Amino acid sequence: MTSALFIVSEHGYWGEECIEPLTTLTDAGVDITVATPTGDVPVVDERSVDPDAVGEELAEHVVEVHETDERLQNPERLAAADAREYDAVVFPGGHGTAWDVNQDRHARQALLQAVAGDESKALVVCHAVGILAFTREADGSYLVDGRDVTGFPNEWEEDIVDDADLLPDGRKLPYWVEDEVKAVGGNWDAELDSETSVTIDGDLITARGPGSSAAGAQTLLDELDLE
Repeated sequence: MTSALFIVSEHGYWGEECIEPLTTLTDAGVDITVATPTGDVPVVDERSVDPDAVGEELAEHVVEVHETDERLQNPERLAAADAREYDAVVFPGGHGTAWDVNQDRHARQALLQAVAGDESKALVVCHAVGILAFTREADGSYLVDGRDVTGFPNEWEEDIVDDADLLPDGRKLPYWVEDEVKAVGGNWDAELDSETSVTIDGDLITARGPGSSAAGAQTLLDELDLE
């Protein structure tokens, strides 16, 4: 059976960006394991389940899956997971990833292993694309150097944070994903004129944001030769 490891933030994952790939891959028969940096239950970003922001139907769906899915409610500790045992590793986005997943050496190791594997793939969504700014190969080179990627763009970030880079909940965003990924050699194109943006570069798949989550999940299934 095809298997996937989901590495999910404890500081706030964006609902659609986790739940859409989770349910899509589950429906396709993929065996999924959820891991978080410490093994605590992942936290869903409150803004991503605000009916006024995302719509009542999506908000209710995300909350229901988050609260009832045993994989989300009983995650593994990331350090105990071996990405080499999985066919895919998925990194849902959300601002929370800036504080834990993107800075976690075990998460970066899992990404390297997924991309280096003969058959395995990695899907990285939205703010989780920031992990590419900190992931180096064994020789010290950046994994993303020279690769084509998409992710959460500066133009969208400007509409969320204030002039001091403070988020609506008062936390200070430590970096902007687009800036950091481009700084280490990523070929960035968030395709702002397109409704969705999913980029494939070898075994690395990146998706721009919430609206590209479904397309990212389907692209991963296609790359794994699953329907």
